[in-house]
Amino acid sequence: MTSDQRVVVIGGGLAGLRLAQRLGPAAAVTVLGEETHAPYNRVLLAEVLAGRYAPEVTALPAPGPVLRRGVRAVRVDRAERVVHCDDGTVARYDTLVLATGSNAVLPPLRGLFEPEGRELPDGVHAFRTMDDCLALSAALRPGVRAVVIGGGLLGVSATRALAARGAQVVLAQQGEHLMERQLDAGASALLHTHLTSLGVEIHTECRVRGLTTSAARGSGGSAPGNGAALGQRRVTGVELADGYRLDADVVVLACGVRPRTGLAQAAGLEVRKGIVVDDHLRTSDPRIHAIGDCAEHDGQVYGLAGAALEQADALATVLTGAPAPYTGTRALTRLTLGGAENGSLDLAAFGETTALPGDDVVRLADATRRTYRKVVVRGDRLVGGVLLGELSTVGALARTWEGGEAPHDLFHLLTDDGGH
Repeated sequence: MTSDQRVVVIGGGLAGLRLAQRLGPAAAVTVLGEETHAPYNRVLLAEVLAGRYAPEVTALPAPGPVLRRGVRAVRVDRAERVVHCDDGTVARYDTLVLATGSNAVLPPLRGLFEPEGRELPDGVHAFRTMDDCLALSAALRPGVRAVVIGGGLLGVSATRALAARGAQVVLAQQGEHLMERQLDAGASALLHTHLTSLGVEIHTECRVRGLTTSAARGSGGSAPGNGAALGQRRVTGVELADGYRLDADVVVLACGVRPRTGLAQAAGLEVRKGIVVDDHLRTSDPRIHAIGDCAEHDGQVYGLAGAALEQADALATVLTGAPAPYTGTRALTRLTLGGAENGSLDLAAFGETTALPGDDVVRLADATRRTYRKVVVRGDRLVGGVLLGELSTVGALARTWEGGEAPHDLFHLLTDDGGH
């Protein structure tokens, strides 16, 4: 890539800005960012919601003039190599990078939308963007009744943040246990106990059927919330499939995320779960690349910050003429639940945490200290693990896993004292 080649990046989040940073000021880069906020680290939104961080703490390094904020790309013309924007402008490219991220999944719940409508009832919030976070934060007060739908990583993060703000929180999870993608049943049980100790009511194997609503009384009325317009629907409760009803002033939809692929599909690029890319992060059009939450590499859509950063770094080497194939990301999930005022619970999970027949499993648990450590070994390789409560050994375990090394002494890897 020469300095006069135009690189247009659609998406002003972590992946897009990391790529612009790696390409450097000499590159002719334009980043189109749909959000009007200064770029921020989405991973820290739960800390903002909990009141531990001010929004400005989440800011990413200032991207400078390469970023156009508040500009949404609406169409890609591959023949003309032009991106059309919602403000009427166009951005011409030699190389186009799609870093469009993902959207919150809005489940098909009865009462979520009115016929032909797309407006959520007042009090119902997704939890994906800074706007989502600030709107939800404005709706909170001590004792507010909040129901979180979804017990994955996003739902658990939102739940503990709401509890920290003094809300009465109910967590509804359709699966058998919390954070099923990252944790096994034993680790999830400890997480369940921790959240319960924060006052959270948890329902697992629980399917939400719909929402109940009533007409809001307007900004001058006494209905809780952030001042709904007169006649707007306000959520009053959550209906479960078994007929049980949960009263709610606030409902948080934390049902996962879905890659944003609309632009790519409309442009005729290959899309499956995400925008399909090869080992050089090229789409089916060699002039267009995709990175981050929207990209699917080797059948995998990661949806994690670590993978987004690795892909941005790999693409920077491709575009600067020193390509090294991207072979995938070995993702480590880390989370801190709770704050100093109520005791925190640290969590880390990596690789395959559920053993297959023939795998060896080493598990150490201490209910009194609220610690749980488990690793899965297949043949002579460490293939996954999960740790709760004490993460001092996670670095050594992760290095062994990432390097594909044979673990010589699992007790030393799992403990600080060799298991004594």
